[in-house]
Parts: sequence; C-alpha cells; structure tokens
Amino acid sequence: MGRWDARQEVSARAGEARIVVLGRSTAQAGTLRRRIERVRLPAEAEHAVTDLAGSFHVLASVGGRVWARGTASAVRRVFTTHIDGVPVAAGRADVLAALSDADPDPGALAVRLLHPPVASTVLADRTFWRNVRAVPPQEALVWERDGRRGPGVRWWRPPEPRLSLTQAAAEVRTALTDAVGTCTAGGGTVSADLSGGLDSTSLCFLAAREADRLVTVHWEGRDPDNDDAAWAARAREALPSATHLVLTGEESPDWFAGVGGLRLPSEEPCAWVRDFAKQSDLLRRVGEHGSRLHLSGGGGDEMFTPFPCHLQDLAATRPWRAWRLLSRERHQWRAGHLSVARGVLRRTSYRRWLLDAAGHLTLAPPGFTGILGWQPEPRAPGWATPEAVVMMTDALRTAAADSPEPLAPQRSVHCALQQVREGGNTIRVLNQTLSGPDMALPYTDDAVVTAALSVRPLEAVRPGAYKPLLGAALSGIVPAHLLARSNKGPYDADFYHGLRRHRGELLALTEDSLLAEAGLIDTERLRRALHHHAATAELDPLLHTLGCEVWLRSLDDGGPAPVPYPPVTRTR
Repeated sequence: MGRWDARQEVSARAGEARIVVLGRSTAQAGTLRRRIERVRLPAEAEHAVTDLAGSFHVLASVGGRVWARGTASAVRRVFTTHIDGVPVAAGRADVLAALSDADPDPGALAVRLLHPPVASTVLADRTFWRNVRAVPPQEALVWERDGRRGPGVRWWRPPEPRLSLTQAAAEVRTALTDAVGTCTAGGGTVSADLSGGLDSTSLCFLAAREADRLVTVHWEGRDPDNDDAAWAARAREALPSATHLVLTGEESPDWFAGVGGLRLPSEEPCAWVRDFAKQSDLLRRVGEHGSRLHLSGGGGDEMFTPFPCHLQDLAATRPWRAWRLLSRERHQWRAGHLSVARGVLRRTSYRRWLLDAAGHLTLAPPGFTGILGWQPEPRAPGWATPEAVVMMTDALRTAAADSPEPLAPQRSVHCALQQVREGGNTIRVLNQTLSGPDMALPYTDDAVVTAALSVRPLEAVRPGAYKPLLGAALSGIVPAHLLARSNKGPYDADFYHGLRRHRGELLALTEDSLLAEAGLIDTERLRRALHHHAATAELDPLLHTLGCEVWLRSLDDGGPAPVPYPPVTRTR
C-alpha cells in the first residue's frame, strides 16, 4: 500500500512469483515476467533486476515468502516493526513509528550529533525511533509464510577495486548515462544544478542529450575566490538549447534562513536544515518552469575523489609508493613524519577502530592521521553534555561488540560507501520534506557506485589531475575545456554571511531547546560558540545539532512552517 507516481511502478507475475520494481528504473513488465518464471526462492527474484539502471525498491513474493530491499546507497530503505503482533515493513520509518506509537530514541539522537557523521554505519540496523528497526542497505528483508523473519540475506557487495582507469571509465560512462536516462525517460522538462563544478556540469551535459527540455540553476557564491560562476558561464555557453536560471546572493535565501521557525516532520533529522530555504526556493523556481525532476551532483565527490585512507591500503602492498604520496599529503595537513608513519602503520580492524573512536570523542579534532582509518574519526560537539557523550560512547561500543564486518575489505571503499550512505539518508529525508519536484542524485545510483568503486585507487589519483576517472568517463560528452577544471569553489563566505544574518534565529532555538530538555546539549556552551568568530571546523557539528533540534520541534508541533522566498529570478 502506498502513494506514488504510477510511472514509477513496474510489476509482473508468473505462477507463484510476483515482483514489483518501485522507483526510477529501466524495468519492463514483460522482461520481469520472463525472468521470474523459474524463480522458486525469494533471493532468486534478485536475478530479475541485476542489470537494471536507476534507484528503486525491489519487492517480491515467492510462494508466499517475502523479499524486500532498498538500495545499497541508502537512498531507499526498508524498515520494520510489529503492530499488535503483526510484522509490518515500510519504506519510511516515521510511518511505522506513527502506526506503532513509537517514541524518538535519545541514544540515536546523540549519535547524530557527532561530526563527522557515523550514523549510517553505527546505526545501520537502528532508526531514530524506539522499536522501529532498519534493514541494513546491503541486506534484504525475508519473511517466511508464517510471518517469521528469516536471516538477513546480503544482496549487494562492493566491487573489488581492480580495474584500470580506462576500464573503469567505460563502466562509469555506461552506468552514469543509463542513470541519467532513467531521469529523462518520462519525457517533459527536467532540471539540474549547474554549480560550475565537474559533477553537476557532467550531469547537465548528459541530461541535455536526452531530455525534451532542460532547465539549469546556478546560484552565485559570495566568496571572491570562488570561480564557480566563471566555469558555470562557460558550461551555459556550451548548452544553448537549455533554459538557464542564474541567482545572485540577493535573489536566493541565505543559509540558515528561516531555520528558527522551520518544522520538518520526517523519519529522521537532516543536517540540510542549513540550506532548506535555499533548496525550497530552487525547487519552486524550476517547478514554475515545468520541471518534474531535479538532478543534483551530490555523491560525485565521494565517488571520484579517493579518501586519504586508501594510502593505508596501499602501504600494505607498496609501502615506498605509499610513503611518497603521504609525504605530499602531510605537507598540506602540516603533519609530522612520525605521526604520519604511526597512522599508516597502525592497521587496526574495523572493530578496533570503533572502540578507539569511542574513547576519542572528547579529544581535539583529529588531524591528518585521524582520516587514515576506516572513516574520519568522529568528535562530540563542544556543547554535548556528559550524558550525551556516554550515549555516543555506548553506541560505538555496542556496534563493535559483535565484531562487525566493514562495508568493504578496503578502507578507501568502506569510507566512500559510508559517505555515500550518509548522503543517501539525507536526500531521502529531503524528498520527504521539500515541496516541488523530487530530487535525484544519479551518482548514488547503485550501478554508478559499483562502477566508480571498481577502479584501482592509484589510477583515480594522479598528480595535477582533478577527478581523472570522471573526466575520462565523460570525454567526448562534456567539452574538453570544462573537464580541464582542477579545483572546487569554496563556500565559507556564504556560511559566515548566513550565520551573521540569522544568528538571532539560531540563538532563539537555544532558549527552549528540546535537545537540552532531553539532556543532550548544554545551551550555554552552544550560545558561546555562536557568539564567537569560531573557525569553520569548530562549527561543523552545528548543522547536525540544528537538524536534531528542528526534528524534535517538528514532532512536538506536528506540522511544517512556511519558509520565506525572495523575488523571482531573471532568466538568461
């Protein structure tokens, strides 16, 4: 049962097997029907969808046994609970919470306050609601005929990163082209971000080849060192058939605009409350131009910029090569030889990493060695209470108790998947709360993730080259002079501008904070942080705290509040 666009559902039946592909996909009913004719076990239903592009749920019933799964990227999830003794599953945790009268889970909220975020791994089978459980993204839910839950079945595994750049680029080109094709296949108008960065620019050129009509949006940053505007202008010149919207700082809401009155009832907190007004404004504008789906480049950084922890993987097989690369990196981070050597040589298990992270939560922000492990080591915000830190510590230790497997044997692949899943959770929540056309992140489609992670990390890191895998994959589609960009624009000026203009709203949130009432934050320490010209790194946890506070207020008030918008932009 549910409510969705009928074009997003493809179903088939053959004998005792039924299957539904729900979402954006290349599925066809006739093909699904032929593929499930010989299916006898629930897991075999997966063979019917192995080569499909897109982002979708798979639901199947085989002889009365149920199979349900979302996506490996966490853009689509499966959640479960019991209602009056009956097992129930859904694609939204808050729906199950409402049906079962579940309360928010303070322990999960405490974990969400950590920065960098770790909820996607530490809370892989938990939600932000008591008694509502999550199916880990790589696993499928299996129900027997009598309603008993069968053992979790892993339906997806990350690829072995063994392909050359040329081989992986061919895979990425096909997967990304097909992913964007599922966005444009419905006809009509689609829209896309055109920040000027390589990720969004590539999507615009792919969409322009297939879409009936393309609308691009660029908002100009306030930082004078940000050259995104110049690169976006060059891309617009090469896309003359598209409609281009250009927003100045005065025409688009600031970051943090309206956050004081924001109410976003959703299945979990979302750190993007910072630019919810900006995203709402963007979707309203493209909706007025007829867009039915908006493409964003989120996930591109995670897929095409290998994390420094790949150097620790490399050190096990080619130590001298790893040391040369590390020497270059350590200069950028101002790290000493001894600390770098210690960080590289300390090859801990994932379980040991979780336990170490649990003991480091209140230490100073980690330096270069803190990002050489399985994922960037988290820290509690300076305004977290001792009680919150205890909850965070317990969650990390509980996650370590069962000696969990990492998301992949390689640290670099595990880290990339962890970052992608954090983004997948975010875009899912945004689509639950934003008005206007849905947002799609083609870089987080499972086929694209698999293709991008298949490259040997050393092939994807070349001195002087920026995202060489994406550049090689899009050669001939995106003009060569745009693929030559070797940097990314900064947005610190936009952050501090929004912080200054809306500091009053942020301070007002601390006066009757529900997080403080729950014993998770010290509002006096938070107010002091907001009053000082703190470094960006010190305020990074602020976004997660705001997301949790707005979420709790939304549950308390039971409804969203309007967000103010600026005048309509010019078209050019």
